[in-house]
Amino acid sequence: MNVGQLAAIIFLAVAVILLLVFVIKNLASPKKIDSIMRLIKLGKISQAVKAAKAIIQKDPRNYLAHYYLGKAYLKDGKNELALMELKYVDQHGIFDNQLPEADFRAEIGSLFLKFNQPDEALKQYLLLTKLKPNVAEYYYNCAKIYDQKGNSSAALGFYDKTLKFDKRHVKAHSAMGLLLFRAKQITEAKKEIDIAIKLNPEDFSTYYYLGKILKETKDLPGAVKAFEKAQRDSEFRQKALIEAGSCYMLANSVDNAMNCYERAISAGGKEGNTQETLYARYFLAACFEKTHKIEKAIEQWEKIQAKNRAFRDVPAKLAEYKELQANDNLKEYLTSGETEFVETCKKACIKGFGFMPQQIDPKKWGCIIFATEAKQTDWRSVRKQLYALYFYRNSDPLEDTVVRTALDEVKSKNCSKGFICSSSGFTRAAVGAAENRPVELIGKEQLESVLDKIG
Repeated sequence: MNVGQLAAIIFLAVAVILLLVFVIKNLASPKKIDSIMRLIKLGKISQAVKAAKAIIQKDPRNYLAHYYLGKAYLKDGKNELALMELKYVDQHGIFDNQLPEADFRAEIGSLFLKFNQPDEALKQYLLLTKLKPNVAEYYYNCAKIYDQKGNSSAALGFYDKTLKFDKRHVKAHSAMGLLLFRAKQITEAKKEIDIAIKLNPEDFSTYYYLGKILKETKDLPGAVKAFEKAQRDSEFRQKALIEAGSCYMLANSVDNAMNCYERAISAGGKEGNTQETLYARYFLAACFEKTHKIEKAIEQWEKIQAKNRAFRDVPAKLAEYKELQANDNLKEYLTSGETEFVETCKKACIKGFGFMPQQIDPKKWGCIIFATEAKQTDWRSVRKQLYALYFYRNSDPLEDTVVRTALDEVKSKNCSKGFICSSSGFTRAAVGAAENRPVELIGKEQLESVLDKIG
């Protein structure tokens, strides 16, 4: 036997050994995967996780092991870890009988929705409408996402397809009713809502949409009642609480609004990173700001920023009130109770402006003081001029309507001049309305100087 023949025999033997290893490994792998499936079915989640990780450690590219590890995490309530595993499968998996594509895409789609990734979820549901074109629920999920993104025409199209495959789909009738209402198609909207309630009066999600319609038509008591019913649906509970809170805010019932927002935050779970939870915290902070509980408002803004650093105007709010924390006088002005606030304004009138208060009228937004010049020793000073001082502690810049109202009052009271103090500044329109008029605008910096004088 020559050297060439020997080398060929060795090469062939090695190839056979490698082939045997590959075959044995692939024959063993399905058995191991089957064992993970059985463990999950038996509820032995920790063992299933351990078994899946053992396979992945030896074979990191085993997408089936990643898939069942994801399913085990789902059973264990570890949704974030589950999504990570399913993302890997989405990129590397081969769909077959062991990995059914439709089931997989439905699972990962719902996780993307849970973690507020609507674009990724939409991709999955659009694929599902191709894989399972007769399943109404997949069209409904596409419609919901388009609805949330503000694409009304696409949403209506998919709601229509939902009803094509399931005429008794209550939630599609309800959502379509709200969309039609927003499009000012009142008759059609009412028809869809009526159909939904008639089909299933116990489907409480319908009342959420009814509440939205009643709220927009200014029927606030009716809207609140509808949102109370909607809270019985677990999917809509948090949204319904937020909407009920907004109704109470419109009715200027701040305590009831705060109660709704606090309950909405609790309904968001421990993680508290859903979009609804962030909005509930944002509106609760607005209530605290409105009632001058600034430190509690700051606490909510900080919690929002920890989850989403760019949420609405939260960074600007925190920056604004960071300065407040360093200024005790302004902090006292903004956060004190009504009695203390009125006393602060009285002192500002005397020491900051040099006037003597004659009449003090507390208001929801602050207070008005009508005052005269400080007592003069000159006997010739017979009639003293009257001034109107407006102390506002609103969270938003004051509009021109505030200036015009003050001007009317200054005129009717025969005041020589009015002073409008604002801790939040003035809009451009307000500044324009005050030009060449007997009213002076005292902005935040000037107000701080006035407050510094009283200590």
